[in-house]
Amino acid sequence: MSLTRKAVEDKNVDCSTEYGELKKVVVVSPQNMRITEVINETQKHYLKDNINIKKAVNQHEEFVRILEGNGAAVDHLEPREELNEQVFTRDIGFCVGNEFVVSSMNTSLREGEVKVLLHWLEENNIPHAHLAAHSIEGGDVLVDGKDIWVGLSGRTNRLAVQSLKKLLPDYTVHALPLRNDILHLDCVFTIISEETAIVYPPAFAKKDLEKIKEHYTIIEVSEREQFQMGPNVLAIGNKKIISLPQNKQLNERIREEGFTVIETDFSEIIKSGGSFRCCTLPIIRD
Repeated sequence: MSLTRKAVEDKNVDCSTEYGELKKVVVVSPQNMRITEVINETQKHYLKDNINIKKAVNQHEEFVRILEGNGAAVDHLEPREELNEQVFTRDIGFCVGNEFVVSSMNTSLREGEVKVLLHWLEENNIPHAHLAAHSIEGGDVLVDGKDIWVGLSGRTNRLAVQSLKKLLPDYTVHALPLRNDILHLDCVFTIISEETAIVYPPAFAKKDLEKIKEHYTIIEVSEREQFQMGPNVLAIGNKKIISLPQNKQLNERIREEGFTVIETDFSEIIKSGGSFRCCTLPIIRD
């Protein structure tokens, strides 16, 4: 049964999968977006030309219209001039069931984003746990029922995974070491239904790829599609997927699996190394 708007307002946090119907989500406008200090492989390619902020804002506004048009309540955090990566709200926190977990950012460039989030959580009376001791970012965390998949990357370490296991003892945490050049897990692995995931196989060791295949039928992406943030789609429920129009062949493969693909341009924002999943922090899924 779908939640009414009143029910959404009464709930704090309820997010048990990556693909339930999106009811509430947190975003930030990219109005201060720019590449000042290269912090991932993608940014190296775009440092010279940098970001067309007007274009990025327009693309983000259209994305928000799509979310709202499909029933999501969209909360906007305050954009801060000094926080040029703030558009990527996925990284600063994540929800597991009724638990809101605040991340610990690996780069000092992004530490201020967590402070903005903590202020928002306090204003909205949302209880939360803060994994402050060890580096963990929400882009490395995927949730599907009682399974939590965590990428071991340059942004998320094994000590943080141990802390997450202690915080959430009723869940099974699967740690997946990533190839060194991969920024976050959701750049190479995204769960879009109970049975289906989008995966870039070369990012994983053979045994870890086999573990993923034990749980999901995978839609494979090519190296070019991975560079164009192909796996970083956003599932919004009812088998609807928001994806980049540039990844035409991938979108057709997703449609062949029975999904509806909503294409919208995000080409300016992906220059900084993130796409639709990176730019959303889901709070409630039905």
